[in-house]
Amino acid sequence: MKKLLITILLLVSALPALAEQSIGGSHDQVLENQINSKANELKEIHEKIQKTQNSLYKTERKKKTLTREINRNSYKIKQLKLGLRSNEINIDKLGLEITSINGTIDNTKSDVELKNEAIYKIIRELHLRESEDIVISFLKNLSLSESLTQINDLSDLHLALNRDVKELLLLKQSLGSQLGQVSKKRRGVEQEYKTSRVRKSLVEEQRTERRSLLAMAKNQAKSYEEEIDALSKKQEEIAIEVEKLEATLRRQINPDGLPAERPGVLSWPLERGYKRITQGYGSTRFARYGYKGRWHNGIDIGFPSGTPVFASADGIVTNAGDQDKYCRRGAYGKYVVVRHSNNLVSLSAHMSRIAVSPGTRVKRGDLIGYVGSTGYSTGPHLHFTVYDGSTFKMRRSRSCGPMPSGGDLNPRKYL
Repeated sequence: MKKLLITILLLVSALPALAEQSIGGSHDQVLENQINSKANELKEIHEKIQKTQNSLYKTERKKKTLTREINRNSYKIKQLKLGLRSNEINIDKLGLEITSINGTIDNTKSDVELKNEAIYKIIRELHLRESEDIVISFLKNLSLSESLTQINDLSDLHLALNRDVKELLLLKQSLGSQLGQVSKKRRGVEQEYKTSRVRKSLVEEQRTERRSLLAMAKNQAKSYEEEIDALSKKQEEIAIEVEKLEATLRRQINPDGLPAERPGVLSWPLERGYKRITQGYGSTRFARYGYKGRWHNGIDIGFPSGTPVFASADGIVTNAGDQDKYCRRGAYGKYVVVRHSNNLVSLSAHMSRIAVSPGTRVKRGDLIGYVGSTGYSTGPHLHFTVYDGSTFKMRRSRSCGPMPSGGDLNPRKYL
C-alpha cells in the first residue's frame, strides 16, 4: 500500500508546472458578443476585398493601355487599405479572444489548486489509517461490522484518490491546451502587425506609381503603349527560353527519388488554407494562348498584395532574389526557393516582399514573404512551383539573369 501511495505522490509531483503567463479578463456574454461583432466586421471587409480582387481580374482582361494601368493602380490601393482595416479588426478580435481564454485559464488554475488540496487531504487520511495494523483495528472495534465499515471507508478513500488524480490530469491537460491557444493567438497578433507594416509600405509604393502614371498620361501615353509592346516581346522571349529548358528537365524526373503523391506532403503556402487557383498546372487555357511554350510550370493562387506567404515544408532557403533587377516585369520578380528534406524544391514568386535570405532554415508554416505582383504578373497572386530536387538549380538565362529551373511537378498532387 505504501508503494501505491509513493507512486501516486510521484505522479502528482511530476505533472507540468503551471505556466504563469496570463492576462486578466472575464469570460462572459458581453465579451463573446464583442468577439462575434469583430468576426462579422472581418467578414464584411473580406467580402469588399474580394470585390476589388474581381475588379482587378476584369481590368487585366482589357487591352494594355495607360488608362488600364491607372485603374489597376486605384484598385490595388483600395485593396491594400481594406487589408489594413482587416489587420486592425483582427488584432482587436485576437485581443478579445486572449482575454476570454485567460478568464478560463484563471478558473482552471483555481480548480487545479482545489483538486491538489483534495488529493493531499486524502493521502494524509490514508497514511494515518494505513499506518495502523489491521489486526489492532479489529481488536479496537466493538464489533465485526464496525471493522468492516472501517475497511470499506478505506476502500472508498482509494477510489476517491484515483478519481481525483485522473481529474487533476485532465484539468492540467486542459490548462496546457488553453495556454497553447493564448500563445498561438499572440503570435497571430504579431503577424498582423508585421503584415500591416508591409501593407502600409506597399500603399506608399502604389501612390508613387500612381503619380508617375498620371504624369505620363499627360504627355507620354503613346510612348507608354510602345513600351508595353516591347515588354510583351521580352516576356515572350523569356517564356520560350524557360519552357524549352524545363521541357528537357521534365524528362529527367526520377519518380523513385520523390515522395509518394498524397495530400499533405506540402502545406498550402497561404493563410487560412486559401485555395483559389486562378491558373492551374500544365497546359492550361491561359498557357495555350498566353505563353509560347503553352505550359504553366506551377499554380497561381489569387490573393491580395501583402498577404503572408509561408514555407510549405521544412527545408533550407537556397535562393532569394528579384528578377526585376535584370528584366523588369519579365519573369518571376521577387522569389524564394526552398529545398525541402523530401527531395522536393518549391518556388514562390511574384512576391511584394521577401522575409528570408539564402541559408535560412525554415519550418513548415514559417513566414518567407508576402504576396505581390512583381515580375511578369497580371495582378496580385502567388506563383507556386514544385520541382524534382535532383533536376533543380539556378541557371543563367540569356535574357533575365539567374533563373530558377528544373523538372516541374504538379503541386496539387502534394498539397
